[in-house]
Parts: sequence; C-alpha cells; structure tokens
Amino acid sequence: MKQYKYSTFADIVKKFNNKKVMVIGDLLLDQYIWGDVSRISPEAPVPVVWVNNEEYMPGGACNVANNLARLGAEVSLVGVVGKDERGEILKSLLKEKKIGTDGIVMDRKRPTILKTRVIAHSQQVVRIDKEEISGIEGKDLEKLRDHLRRSIPDVDGIIIEDYGKGLITPALLKMVVPLARKYKKIVAVDPKENHFSYYKGVNVITPNHHEAGKAVGFNLSDDGSLAKAGSMLLKKLRADVVLITLGERGMMVFRDGMKPKRIPTVSQAVFDVSGAGDTVIAVYTLSVISGGSPIIAAHIANCAAGVVVGKVGVVAVEKDELMGRLKKETGRAE
Repeated sequence: MKQYKYSTFADIVKKFNNKKVMVIGDLLLDQYIWGDVSRISPEAPVPVVWVNNEEYMPGGACNVANNLARLGAEVSLVGVVGKDERGEILKSLLKEKKIGTDGIVMDRKRPTILKTRVIAHSQQVVRIDKEEISGIEGKDLEKLRDHLRRSIPDVDGIIIEDYGKGLITPALLKMVVPLARKYKKIVAVDPKENHFSYYKGVNVITPNHHEAGKAVGFNLSDDGSLAKAGSMLLKKLRADVVLITLGERGMMVFRDGMKPKRIPTVSQAVFDVSGAGDTVIAVYTLSVISGGSPIIAAHIANCAAGVVVGKVGVVAVEKDELMGRLKKETGRAE
C-alpha cells in the first residue's frame, strides 16, 4: 500500500454512514446447537450430544446485509422466505439488526431454508439442511419486481448474493441490471459457480479462485492462468471489474484495458474463513459508492477480510476494527 496514506482510506470509511445498499439474495436461517459429548450412542456408532445452548442467526445473503449494517449503511434485503415460524424468526432477527425487510416476500408454499449445525467441544458434529430449491416465479416474482421498480432509484448500490437456492434467476436479473444501469447504480455480484452466464452487464463480480476456475473451465494454478481467467470473465460478462479472491495470496483486480493489480494479503493468523467472501463484497461495494476507486476499494475490503478470518464463526467486521487494521497495514507499508 505504499502509494496510499491511511487518511485516504479513512476518509472513505467515514462516508459509509447512511449509504443505502440493497442486498438481493437467498435468505437462510442458521441454527446453532452447542453441547458436550461424553459417550457413543448404543444405537449406532455416533456421539451423543448433551445440548446446553441453542441460537438462531440470519444466514446466506443476510450476512452480507449484517456486514453492511454494522459499518453504518442503511440496508434493505430483497428475497423470499416461507410464511412459517422460521420465516418469522428470521425477519425478527433482521429487524433487531436494523436491516430493512420490506422487500422480503413470505410464501406459504415455500418453507424457509434452515441450516442446523450441531457443535460439541468446538467441533461441528453434523449439519442438517432443510430446504426445497426451486426458481422464483408467479406472484412471488411479480411482488419482487414491483418492489425493485419502486426501490432501486433510491439506493446507492445493489449487491446480488447468489447461493443457488432459487432466487437469482435470469428472469430477475434481466430486470435488475437494466434498471440499475438506468439509474446509474452499481451492481456487485457474489456469484454461484454455475450461474456466471446470468451476470452479464454487472459492474463487478467477486468470485474466489475456485469459482473463477470453474467458470472458465481450467484451474488457476499460476499468475498466467489467473490473468487469462480474469480477462475472459471481463469479456464474457462485460463487467467493469472482476475481483478474484485468492485466499492467503490476497486478491487480484481486473479492469478492462488496464493491467491486473494484485492486492497482497494482510498479515493475519487465520482461524476461520467462513463469511470472508460476504465481508469482501460488502466492504468493496460500500467503498466504491463512498468514492473509492476499484483498487482502493479492494485494499479496504482486503483488510476487512483479514479481520474476520482472525475470528471463529461467521462474524461481521466492526468499523473501529477496520480502521485499526487499515492504519496498521498502511503504517507497515510506508
């Protein structure tokens, strides 16, 4: 970061407050069950977990929304949940986090997706998924379209969070992307690896290197293959920016007609990478709509990801943590 001063980053982060961001994506409810194991079941060779605590948390696209809200943005979610107890729990949790829920459609025929994780002695024993995956259509799709027509003109940016659970379809994106372009709103996508053909015309896409490799049909094993993949995705999607995250190697930013820019990893002990991609797209998008260039935004997002991987579990970065990490990393580079 030798070419940037801490004040450059700090000025952008200070502008996060009250930026309006819409998150469109698959909404999940996460359940965590904590307990202890002292014996193996006599019924089958599996551990018996004595439960001592249970907790629900918003999952899927909700984690991106939570990252944005914790950084001071005004956030609204657009998606579909079931008209059931799980859906009510999820909406209640979102409201507690001051995340807008007016764009959430509740469907009696579509159960809210639930992912239950049983954890004992800091180890996940089993995960149980309850979901029915099908594309959004009919009345649900029309309700979403009506909300989007009303709301997109008033937001600063849009994030598409695709978990492959049925919400993100060509029919939906063929409305969102042109409408966003009409009103000059940035559209950023955290992609599903088999949906890349859906995302043509978006401003930025943020795959990890595995997703990018599957999208182009070859492994990104070195800088040459990485550069080739970035160029192919820019051309294929007609995107302004392709940001490929590289784990411990940082990230690479590709822009049409410009040399790729590597953003080096921050110095950090890694405990849990869960949710790091959510943090990257949330902070990158906030940074761009707050006046940052793609490269500056990528630096800020990279530092934010460095904070969350140093914690256990899916967590959101706090603004003071982000400012502290930016100061540390720019100080090291100067």
